[in-house]
Amino acid sequence: MDMITRMVSDKPVVIFSKSTCCLSHSIMTLIRSFGANPIVYELDEITNGTQIERALIQLRYQPSVPAVFIGQQFIGGSKRIMTLHLRNELVPMLMNAGAIWI
Repeated sequence: MDMITRMVSDKPVVIFSKSTCCLSHSIMTLIRSFGANPIVYELDEITNGTQIERALIQLRYQPSVPAVFIGQQFIGGSKRIMTLHLRNELVPMLMNAGAIWI
C-alpha cells in the first residue's frame, strides 16, 4: 500500500494501466477530453510494474487495470468511471481534485 500511496500522492489524477488494455486507453481518453492531464503508469512498461499490479490486486482493485485515483483516492475501474461520467459526477470530481479548472 505504501508504494501505491507514494505514487498517487500530490497528483490530481493517476491511472494505473497496461499499454495493451483498450479499456485503460478509453478511460485515459475520456479523462483527457475534459482537459485533465493524468499521470499514467503503464504496468507492462515500467520495471516494477508486476509488483505494483500485485499490490493493486492485494488491495482488491480487480481487475487491476485501469485503476483510477482522483484526488489521491481510489475511485475505481472503467465501469465506475463510466458510471460517474453518465451521472455527470466525473467532471465535478476532477474539478475538486484540481485536475481541471473549467
